[in-house]
Amino acid sequence: MQLFDTVLNRRNTNSVKWDGGELIKAYGFTERFDDETLPLFIADMDFPVAEPIVNAMQKVIDNKIFGYSIIPNEYYVAIQSWFEKKYNWQINREHIVYSPGTVNAINTCVKAFTDSEDGIIIQRPSYPPFATAITNNGRIIVDNHLIQTENYQYQIDFEDLETKAKDPKNKLLILCNPHNPTGRVFTKEELIKISEICERNNLIIISDEIHGDLIRRDTIFHPLAAITKYENIITLTAINKTFNVAGLHCTNAIIPNETLRKKYEAVQGMQSPTPFATAALIAAYTESEEWLEQLKEYLDGTYEWVDHFLKEQMPQVKYSIPEGTYVLWLDFSGYQLSPEEVHDRIYNKANVVLEDGKMFGNEYLDFQRICLPSPRSIVQEAFERIAKEFNY
Repeated sequence: MQLFDTVLNRRNTNSVKWDGGELIKAYGFTERFDDETLPLFIADMDFPVAEPIVNAMQKVIDNKIFGYSIIPNEYYVAIQSWFEKKYNWQINREHIVYSPGTVNAINTCVKAFTDSEDGIIIQRPSYPPFATAITNNGRIIVDNHLIQTENYQYQIDFEDLETKAKDPKNKLLILCNPHNPTGRVFTKEELIKISEICERNNLIIISDEIHGDLIRRDTIFHPLAAITKYENIITLTAINKTFNVAGLHCTNAIIPNETLRKKYEAVQGMQSPTPFATAALIAAYTESEEWLEQLKEYLDGTYEWVDHFLKEQMPQVKYSIPEGTYVLWLDFSGYQLSPEEVHDRIYNKANVVLEDGKMFGNEYLDFQRICLPSPRSIVQEAFERIAKEFNY
């Protein structure tokens, strides 16, 4: 795993993660960001991408012209082949709609399928842009909080979901699977139950599945649309997280319902990927599976190290190793410190930047989200710094 152990210097590369200190201080993430900061707050890998992707993008560079581009047939075939091979999901080419990013796609869905003051259901703790997509567009957040079990494996509150789905003011459910930040990969039975509730109540589902390829060993991921006949589902897929190309802004919305698809396209307007994004997607889905399998094995090893370290050095921290994603959701309430004190010890004293739980909902002030797709030496140093500030 030497590829993933190699520490690349990303400073002075215009990286949000490593060079964006002033920006994230302005956003209120942290008060301290300097040359010694370890930033583990953003879902962005510190690993080199797969060589087939690099080679495909080099061919684009060799053309020496980067003009407007069409989407070639190979782009669609690559998507179709990947999802059929890995998940037995047959996707019609006509159902695939390119979008310049997942957050962009979610905002498009909010605008296309709801009106001002309509309710949109999210399952907190939830990825912060879900909430901002709702409030910034004048819609109403409707919380269907996940239930935290004793072993920190979050479960869906189906009774509450059914109640809120029945309310005619509520028009959308934004589902995140694998779930960010808890790492749950919902079972086939859970997903079918969600779709049945939404179908009974004519609720459109936006299924954010961009972490679907990043799962632990022995875990099975099911694309929602592959296991249900309900057509009012917009599935968001992407190479961004899986293959570490978030800066290329390449998301694809899979929209089987023609009426919904036309509404989506009308609101989004004409969009097409850059020639770099097109080349990267084709190379990712047709030539980079071996790299992905190695990455998943490395991430599993990182989680094993973190699990051992926390149990030995910080047993007051409560967590569950995620079934999917490369994030970890940590509960610091066992230290009986204020959220402000926890923040100060991690961000200012340890000089490690994570994401405060309050960003995922006001009920999660004792939590922190950490992103772990970095060389293990970086992850280890971050946890050792944090443990030192809590164990003195």
